[in-house]
Amino acid sequence: MSTEAAFERLSDRVGGQVRRNEPLARHTSFRIGGPAALFVECDSVSDLSAALSIAAEEGLAWTILGKGSNVLASDSGYDGLVIVLGREFKRFSLDGDHLRCGAAVILAVVVQEAFKRGLTGLEFAVGVPGTVGGALAMNAGSRDAWIGSIVEDLTVYSPDRGLFCVRGDEVAWSYRHAGIPRAAVLVEASLRLEVGDVDAIRRTMEASLRRRKSTQPLGLPSAGSVFVNPDGDSAGRLIEAAGLKGTAIGGAAISDVHANFIVNTGGATAADVVAVIARIRDTIRDKDGIELEPEIRFLGSFEPA
Repeated sequence: MSTEAAFERLSDRVGGQVRRNEPLARHTSFRIGGPAALFVECDSVSDLSAALSIAAEEGLAWTILGKGSNVLASDSGYDGLVIVLGREFKRFSLDGDHLRCGAAVILAVVVQEAFKRGLTGLEFAVGVPGTVGGALAMNAGSRDAWIGSIVEDLTVYSPDRGLFCVRGDEVAWSYRHAGIPRAAVLVEASLRLEVGDVDAIRRTMEASLRRRKSTQPLGLPSAGSVFVNPDGDSAGRLIEAAGLKGTAIGGAAISDVHANFIVNTGGATAADVVAVIARIRDTIRDKDGIELEPEIRFLGSFEPA
């Protein structure tokens, strides 16, 4: 593996910025993470194709990173290539009730645009951070309303197949999961919305925002909900019932506002967060016999807590 050779080749062939040893703390909502060996912004499918080809030829691991709103990056960083999608993937269009958007479009932007046009279907996503691609990759939403349910089709890129289209009903959607192949990159999505009542849409969105503001620790860096809710219960309820609210290790603490959030109170490391996660999982396993499944994505190498 040669990061130096990969850096030179990426700089020659990719139109977007290419950087070495880019701190991942700058690119995650947790504000945590060591350096990525290589970091590249791909502004086009051509850039993406070149970056993935070079990574394969140089033996580099690679990953796609959106806004990092559900990511915990290792303190040692990522010994590979981090790819972010740039200019061409930030475009969207609305034709009637048909929304087509690039994976790098900020989710909040299309939520507001749909509202302005009197289109319903995205109210559940108001206040959800990150990109459309990130929301699709984790099937953002609740058990009752989730983004996968309004997908008409996805445009995906993989090194072996190039660009190809997948119908929404061909994807194995489930709670907090989308059956998109790991070796493929989601680049665009087509969503089907419906004409609705603007006042009703506004009321739903305002109620959702009030609920988020009153129940989530929005003033401190976090990665959103840490654990998937187990069937028939709430991870936050289990953690609070176990008396763990406020538990802190280093700069990482279980939020006093919502027990399924771990917040960076200042200077938290990834090791601190992993230790808090382990404390929660061990406690709930011993107390309730439930194995909580992390919802956040771990980027890089982690030592067992």
